[in-house]
Amino acid sequence: MLVRKVPGFVPASPWGLRLPQKFLFLLFLSGLVTLCFGALFLLPHSSRLKRLFSASRTQQPGLEVMAEIAGHHSVSEQEPPPNPAPAAPAPGEDDPDRLVGVLRRKGWLRRTRPTGPREEGNRVAALRPQEESVRFNFDYNGFRSRLRHPVLGTRTDESKESQSLVRAQREKIKEMMRFSWQNYRRYAMGKNELRPLTKDGFEGSMFGGLSGATIIDSLDTLYLMELKEEFQEAKAWVQDSFHLNVSGEASLFEVNIRYIGGLLSAFYLTGEEVFRAKAIKLGEKLLPAFNTPTGIPKGVVNFKSGSWGWATAGSSSILAEFGSLHLEFLHLTELSGNPVFAEKVRNIRKVLREIDKPFGLYPNFLSPVSGNWVQHHVSVGGLGDSFYEYLIKSWLMSAKTDTEAKNMYYEALEAIETYLVNVSPGGLTYIAEWRGGILDHKMGHLACFSGGMIALGAEDAKEDKRAYYRELAAQITRTCHESYARSDTKLGPEAFWFNSGREAVATQLSESYYILRPEVVESYMYLWRQTHDPIYREWGWQVVMALEKHCRTEAGFSGIQDVYSSNPNHDNRQQSFFLAETLNNHVLSLEDWVFNTEAHPLPVNHSDSSSTAGHRH
Repeated sequence: MLVRKVPGFVPASPWGLRLPQKFLFLLFLSGLVTLCFGALFLLPHSSRLKRLFSASRTQQPGLEVMAEIAGHHSVSEQEPPPNPAPAAPAPGEDDPDRLVGVLRRKGWLRRTRPTGPREEGNRVAALRPQEESVRFNFDYNGFRSRLRHPVLGTRTDESKESQSLVRAQREKIKEMMRFSWQNYRRYAMGKNELRPLTKDGFEGSMFGGLSGATIIDSLDTLYLMELKEEFQEAKAWVQDSFHLNVSGEASLFEVNIRYIGGLLSAFYLTGEEVFRAKAIKLGEKLLPAFNTPTGIPKGVVNFKSGSWGWATAGSSSILAEFGSLHLEFLHLTELSGNPVFAEKVRNIRKVLREIDKPFGLYPNFLSPVSGNWVQHHVSVGGLGDSFYEYLIKSWLMSAKTDTEAKNMYYEALEAIETYLVNVSPGGLTYIAEWRGGILDHKMGHLACFSGGMIALGAEDAKEDKRAYYRELAAQITRTCHESYARSDTKLGPEAFWFNSGREAVATQLSESYYILRPEVVESYMYLWRQTHDPIYREWGWQVVMALEKHCRTEAGFSGIQDVYSSNPNHDNRQQSFFLAETLNNHVLSLEDWVFNTEAHPLPVNHSDSSSTAGHRH
């Protein structure tokens, strides 16, 4: 301090520079730094640089993904990506290379290594640079060339019965579909569903602000029924009015099976690029649901914040919901070239494979935080149903190479057969519900898909079990038919019981409604395909006649409030799945296609090198 007060004395800097020299040096250094950093922004766009500077501001991996998605153009709502896939022939045109009834509620890049959710979330952006998404090209012509049967046209394996009767029945169902669509278009176009009594539309909150559920659900049905004008109307709405910039909370399960499934099947059937682009974009918006400690997604995703919301140690995810993503997400990977979709569902599979299961059974509720079962309630109906369906269909969709799915399915089926299958005093076979070792002797309508599922998987069971499973499938389907036959309307209730001397009937009004569900006719379809026993077509036609008599209104079809009333009141809802499933007149070959749990057809992987079906430029 004393030295500084000596007049004329200027101390040297620690580097041997006097003060003016130091100022000049710092000025030069700051100019050099400015020049270097400025040059970064003159370089060509790089998503890696973008991630470098944005990573510190991103709190959740899923939000980083969403920020990057918002800027790329491969799935832009306004314009298609370059090199669109060639369009397939329109409905009814010549195509070089189509059962009353279907399904309801509820691999491609093989051996993708599953990772833990936190590590996986941090890798999402690195797996998905913008340039790769834009330039990925799916070989649609190659895909179509691998199909073994025509998409449209006459099947060669029809039975020998009068084809005039079959054609007349199909034309009737086609008329019902046209009637349903035309009234939806007239009174509710763009809304999620039609309310036929009040002649207006219904939006609801299940889809997070997404619109047009009936349109997306109807695309493949319209195409396969060769309703050309109606299909073009639906396609135009998807292209011009289906906007994804929504901000509500959506059901991951429902958006996946209806919207993603509908768009994927529409693309595979037609080759129209708009369907592929929208499916991928929407799939990306679902990814934040998986950002949980276990990677098991929450049931609800917030489209605005990208968060999975309110999970605590006590909250739970539902088996049928997180277990019914596998088919669609493998196809999203196939069509986008982005492995993240397949990784997410393979991680779910890994968690379920490794967790302890009571008596080999899968309870319906799992904590996405702890990875533990929340309670021991087991059901093959609601809350559990389509998880089992997706196991056997994953095996079939992989062209019977996904042995993990096959093993998990047959192990689960053996546990169900041991602990849940019962026969009533009247001789009806049913699948009860299990609550910690105590059985509820009832079946829900949703559980009636199981007859078809067991029939579908019987062929690949152990040889000594095949005949047994075929008979079990037939007996469960007969029980579900009895739930219809024992009502005044000849339509089945939401749930039916086996106790107090009453069998296959609902015991209270709150379970006596019918909301146009398809599970029973789905099983009729699969049993018909496997056995060609005419009884399944007869039962299916009885359902058609009951729908016409009790559910048809002036402006569409409606569910009814009491199947045991000869003059039931309507519920004023034409469910979107009615057009996707109950009326779906699929005659697609089961050798080429599996149907998701909303009856949207997805192709079997006939190629051993499917992961190279697309390429990047």
